[in-house]
Amino acid sequence: MIAEQSMTTNVIRIPTNRALLTPAQIVAELDRYIVGQEQAKRAVAVAIRNRWRWQQLPEDVRRDIVPRNILMIGPTGVGKTEIARRVAKLVDAPFVKVEATKFTEVGYVGRDVESIVRELVEVSISMLHGERLEAVRDEAARAALQRLADLLVEQRQRRQIAEEDEDEDERASSDEAATERRKRRAALKRRMNRQRQRLLDLLNREVLEDETIELDLEGEFDVYFTPADGNGALSLEELQDTFTEFLESFHSRRRTRRVSVREARRILTQQEAQRLVDFDAVVEAAIKRAEESGIIFIDEIDKLISRDGDYGPDVSGEGVQRDLLPIVEGSVVMTRYGPVRTDHMLFIAAGAFHNASPSDLIPELQGRFPIRVELQRLSEEDLYRILTVPENALTRQYAELLRVEGVELSFTEDGLREIARLAAEVNARTEDIGARRLSTIMERVLEDVSFNAAELGGQEVRIDAEYVRSRVGDIVADEDLSKFIL
Repeated sequence: MIAEQSMTTNVIRIPTNRALLTPAQIVAELDRYIVGQEQAKRAVAVAIRNRWRWQQLPEDVRRDIVPRNILMIGPTGVGKTEIARRVAKLVDAPFVKVEATKFTEVGYVGRDVESIVRELVEVSISMLHGERLEAVRDEAARAALQRLADLLVEQRQRRQIAEEDEDEDERASSDEAATERRKRRAALKRRMNRQRQRLLDLLNREVLEDETIELDLEGEFDVYFTPADGNGALSLEELQDTFTEFLESFHSRRRTRRVSVREARRILTQQEAQRLVDFDAVVEAAIKRAEESGIIFIDEIDKLISRDGDYGPDVSGEGVQRDLLPIVEGSVVMTRYGPVRTDHMLFIAAGAFHNASPSDLIPELQGRFPIRVELQRLSEEDLYRILTVPENALTRQYAELLRVEGVELSFTEDGLREIARLAAEVNARTEDIGARRLSTIMERVLEDVSFNAAELGGQEVRIDAEYVRSRVGDIVADEDLSKFIL
């Protein structure tokens, strides 16, 4: 049982069409996962609502209205990335997160900033392709069932014909024997066709799942797109390799696999779903979605500010800023699917700005991020609420993981407050990494329980303040040791 795990729920109703979410509804949804940072939540919510308002305007008016990009200022671990990722997921918008330090200006070895837009397009295509496949899943399953029944009938028919041929091998060949054989095969075919309906019934009741069937994969879609996650985890090179494999699958030679009916059902359903989806239409719609709803999160933008003049690894930082400028203000980027405009994409930049300020960015780029919000450092009370309020709180995650092995974790209020106090203390004394400090302390507190979970099955482990201090108190007290371990 987790102390204070219930929170005051907002009764704001979420509409079925997520594009119609009001700012208040968006903030209410973000509150389920992110503690505090109300200013940042409100700014993002208004930006998302403005996008919907823009889509309702006449075309001649829409051309003159551009998104109001957001610059988030705050230390690491306070929720900058999580706010952007959650709101993108909430409204089903294509989303990529990139680190500004991974890019170099034109002329340097490294990634160019236009690859950000290409990644967004790939994510948008993957999202929409998955949605279209899911929409035709039931129809594809029905078609796959029919194909599976045909294959089973054909397979059984071939088997019986082969058995009859073996019986006739020793008989003398004659016109009468050949005629008799044709008659028997015709009768067998009629009999198997009558059995097809019975096979369909058995397939519907999943009685034949373990039976083996030969599946011909010639000319089928044996390679599928793997959707990238919201962080743009697949590099452009990996996406190119995936696309190449996808094209090569069209020209693959005939291959036959022996699989169970259960596996054949899955493969045939995928194949039928691919046939039902017009990929060209998916690409066209996905590009439009990326152009009008895409969200690009640029982290560590403050690292592009040169601190020491002309030398060192930051020498190209200003160049990257200048390369980012046309993309943020609106330009056309060429992709393998055609030109993509960035005029109405929403850009959210973020940085700690410990050793610099937003005014140190080049003036043109500053002007493209008119909305600036400062995220606050997390206090001890914030850290305690992070352990108890969000639906994906660490305490719930650990409790569910250990429940798999029959171990019940019980967090008392004083135990949770002690974890929050220690996290705040270490953050204040060493580098402030925000809520991420909770993960390091929780791992240390639950190390023994996690290691011995198999032996603790059926028991309840109570995590109170004394238990927490016994596991990490000495480490926190030793400042030098806590720097390395916590």
